[in-house]
Amino acid sequence: MSAIAITEAAQEYLAGLLAKQSAKDMGIRIFISHPGTPHAESCLAYCRFGEQQPDDIAISLKDFMVWIDGVSEPFLEDALVDYATDALGGQLTIKAPNAKIPMIDDSSPLPERINYYLQTEINPGLASHGGQVSLVEIVEDGVAIMRFGGGCQGCSMVDATLKEGVEKTLMERIPDLKGVRDITDHTNRENAFL
Repeated sequence: MSAIAITEAAQEYLAGLLAKQSAKDMGIRIFISHPGTPHAESCLAYCRFGEQQPDDIAISLKDFMVWIDGVSEPFLEDALVDYATDALGGQLTIKAPNAKIPMIDDSSPLPERINYYLQTEINPGLASHGGQVSLVEIVEDGVAIMRFGGGCQGCSMVDATLKEGVEKTLMERIPDLKGVRDITDHTNRENAFL
């Protein structure tokens, strides 16, 4: 179970909002955008059953389901979702004191460091073109094998993105990384950005 706390008042308020939705299988998804960076933001969104991500952590509350984004989960440690009423009405708040704290250091395993920078620096930039890149594996010589998806798959600029964007950023941040290789099948240009 995640270390996030959702107060009774917040659960009642959210249950009321969900009851007004036309879809009866609606729940809530909680995530951090740009986790571990100064730009981190706590986010809460409607989520229908089946729309959650494979690595999400499911929490079954009395009246609805909550899915915690798997990547965001460590940054939501000690987080609190609360609802408070005042003279002007009420306000739902999410306090996540660890949202901006990097969860890696130089001693973290190489795949964790790579995934951290992919999530916090590289993929947010690629998302503006509908793309993303993910780590497939690290081969014995210290080279990261990557796969592009979305708008990056089949894009005519993918070589420049790989060398000038992904590889350059990762090698600046992770000195023991020896290089980056792309294994994406770029013959599929269906969603390509360029």
